[in-house]
Amino acid sequence: MNRRILIAVLMIAIGAGGGVLYQRWQAGQTATPASVTASAAQAPAERPKANERRPDFTLPDVEGKPRSIGEWDGKVIVLNFWATWCPPCVREIPALQQLYETYQDKGLVVVGVALDTTQSVIDFIDPQGVEYPVLIADQEGPALTSQYGNRLNVLPYTVVIDRQGNIVYRHRSEITFEEAEKVIRPLL
Repeated sequence: MNRRILIAVLMIAIGAGGGVLYQRWQAGQTATPASVTASAAQAPAERPKANERRPDFTLPDVEGKPRSIGEWDGKVIVLNFWATWCPPCVREIPALQQLYETYQDKGLVVVGVALDTTQSVIDFIDPQGVEYPVLIADQEGPALTSQYGNRLNVLPYTVVIDRQGNIVYRHRSEITFEEAEKVIRPLL
């Protein structure tokens, strides 16, 4: 009899603990590692509230030179958070490169923010022919993606910033050329 009561109490405690964890997860309060990819994201795209200013940051580029997001003020910025070990990130790079090549003369810049080490990124982007700026976030990446609205640290994660420095679009998961083009064309 005591054994049944003990088992019942344990089952209730486990159920209650699971319920609490589920609620925290739903509220976005639990920490999720950056290795979570876009398959975990339910709503891949969102339009932020009006005039949501982009956070400032400075990160090194692949040559070690500090680069500030502010140096691209006045341009439409496609800010893409990615990693070399993330298959959807790797698949979207040709679309981002095509976007950069097509619209850079009209005031667009694609900025990649890699959640990787410098050497991993260099080894990866050189053969890919990536011409747009790539910054190295390494361990700072998850906190930075959170500042840009990516509470789950899902990769890839793309943010579009207008010429005034306002975040106008967020996309969790692999983005296609057509999806990105639809957002950026009215801003150019």
